[in-house]
Amino acid sequence: MDIPIISIGNSKGIRLSKTLLEKYNLKDKVELILEQDYIILKPKSEPRSGWDQAFQSMRQSGDDALLIDDVFEDDALEEWN
Repeated sequence: MDIPIISIGNSKGIRLSKTLLEKYNLKDKVELILEQDYIILKPKSEPRSGWDQAFQSMRQSGDDALLIDDVFEDDALEEWN
């Protein structure tokens, strides 16, 4: 596939079709990787994106309780001294 390089203000760029953007999940940002003779574009991933809102929602609904106690009654802590 040949893609022309176009002028964008004082810079140059390429245009990617909507089909390519959707197929490769390219959204607002991409990661640019420079290899020996290649330029690689890959989706910018933010693995923990939205976690802060999810944790706040869990706290408000009371769904953030520990599932397992952090101290067990049968722990023999003396053994570790």
